[in-house]
Amino acid sequence: MRLWHRELIPYLPKEMLVSQWRECIAIKRQWEKGTLKHRLVSYVMDYDKYTFYEYVLYLCSILDERNIQYKKSYLEEIHKFCGAWEKNPYAIRHLYDEHNDRYLRQCYYNLQEKADRGIVSKEDWKNIHKNIYGLIKEEEE
Repeated sequence: MRLWHRELIPYLPKEMLVSQWRECIAIKRQWEKGTLKHRLVSYVMDYDKYTFYEYVLYLCSILDERNIQYKKSYLEEIHKFCGAWEKNPYAIRHLYDEHNDRYLRQCYYNLQEKADRGIVSKEDWKNIHKNIYGLIKEEEE
């Protein structure tokens, strides 16, 4: 389970976008039950729920842009859970502190490994690399 860095979302393969949507639903449900204990995503509970909602709205805007179907009723479920009353998928005000340059590199190399193993197609990897590599900053010591 992981929330991909926001910069990568527009370039993720369709299957990974759909998986990210499912993970967001799972995160919401586990958070609501108090059972969200996954080390890669439990940091979302350290933030206002609206931050999660904005992330989900951004993801949905990319799904819409790419004509990928998803259940809008789940978005309403997340909307109610987060207490979000404004709906503007382009007004992302918050980002998770964890979604920094280092995390972008980690996600990028995670996708590169998936490409090396044939999980991400060569064509999808070329698209990710072309659009993201220039954003990757060298790690500071």
